[in-house]
Amino acid sequence: MSDAHERLPTDTDDGLLLIISGPSGVGKTTITRGVERSIAGSVFSVSCTTRPKTDADVEGVDYHFVDDETFERMSREGEFLESADVFGKKYATPREWVDEQLKRGRLVILEIDVEGAKQVKSKMPRAFGVFILPPSEETLLQRLRDRKRESEAQIQKRFAEAQHEMHEAKASGVYDVFIVNRELDRAIEEAVSAVRERRGR
Repeated sequence: MSDAHERLPTDTDDGLLLIISGPSGVGKTTITRGVERSIAGSVFSVSCTTRPKTDADVEGVDYHFVDDETFERMSREGEFLESADVFGKKYATPREWVDEQLKRGRLVILEIDVEGAKQVKSKMPRAFGVFILPPSEETLLQRLRDRKRESEAQIQKRFAEAQHEMHEAKASGVYDVFIVNRELDRAIEEAVSAVRERRGR
């Protein structure tokens, strides 16, 4: 692929890589989608994964589905910004696509965990990190229970992971902004205005 890509009428010079993280149950996916809808030229990064494709999945929209061998080769050749192993299945963010979108002036959104965010920030220090926090740990625990998806033991395990992730996020130095999701629309507004301010600099 040539570096001198054809400039499109929609291209701008304010490309930004946005990392959004937050513990399970905090509402980060809804906030991420709110940012994507509110800022023109936003694109959601599509991860590569080794997990099997389901009937509901669309290749290139939900994930890029690859086998283990392809994944390992891409990893060896430095084609990923970050990667993670989740219950034996691998996930990663492909770098070339992200670079291409940034050159086009897009806002590229990654919704990843703190470990992934550390990997990305080490390779792309100008990435803008936003971490979503609950109003309190008690509220988060209640939200996890309200989803009625899991047993109490699983909820407690997820809650302990969330506490660890919040602590890690604050200690990591990766995040530029911490947003408390007390009220969803307000949290989306805060995230959008933080991104616009950063791009305006």
